[in-house]
Amino acid sequence: MPPASLLFSSPLSSSPCLPRRGPSVILCSSVPIRRNANLRRRDLVLLGLTSSFIFSGPTSDSLAAVSSDQDVKMDMLMDDINAYSFLYPIELPDKNFSFKWVESRKPERYSSAAPLSPDARQRIVSERVDMIHNLVISVSIGPPNLRFLKSNDKSAWKAKDVADSILSDKSALRVTTGQRMAESSVLDVHSDIVGGEPYWFYEYIVRKSPTISVQEPNLYRRNLAVTAERDGYLYSLNASTLSKQWEQIGPFLEKTVASFRLLPPTENYVPPYKDPWRFW
Repeated sequence: MPPASLLFSSPLSSSPCLPRRGPSVILCSSVPIRRNANLRRRDLVLLGLTSSFIFSGPTSDSLAAVSSDQDVKMDMLMDDINAYSFLYPIELPDKNFSFKWVESRKPERYSSAAPLSPDARQRIVSERVDMIHNLVISVSIGPPNLRFLKSNDKSAWKAKDVADSILSDKSALRVTTGQRMAESSVLDVHSDIVGGEPYWFYEYIVRKSPTISVQEPNLYRRNLAVTAERDGYLYSLNASTLSKQWEQIGPFLEKTVASFRLLPPTENYVPPYKDPWRFW
């Protein structure tokens, strides 16, 4: 096991969408994390919260002191059911600032996961939220949308087409594919090869209001995402926050997105196509 604290560096750090110079990252755990499990999805529903329509009050005053060049401690989530891992920020030691993560959806198999749209193609297999600071990190799985990804050769896929494939299947409303895509604007895309496999990165904003209590016309959710393919399915990590606090929080979410990896499957791995009828 590696030491309790170590510096994390990503091979993607020189990619055009990700800053070459940003906060140092301290990984303080290298084992599967199952923390903050006391508040489950049903509790969030009772509070009137969902992943795609998150609450908002005024931006936390504690963010005012946060700087993107701060050292950040990160924990690792390792999901052996779906065989992936990523890092997420937990603390800025120099500022005595802590993120308030709640595991709203613990990792689960694709067949029983919550759908992102009525056609149930894209499904959220894990999610954690920081309700105080308006942050959401989720992982979803789903088949490619053949409207955008027509080739069976994933090495030929363009990052913009992958982004369109994912975004076209993300909407809680019964709307057309075109209407779903109209909700979002893709700002930047690029791809990289990691361990011999392509990873596609994209940044986008959601035009519809991201809040229930605050209906500001220029307030959007800004998202960073990464997608990789395995067994004919797309695995995507999405990290988002409010546009007005992107300057403070965005660099830390970039580290999360850059850390996402598909892992070698273990005996606990459940491929998305296995037992599609099973919902437990």
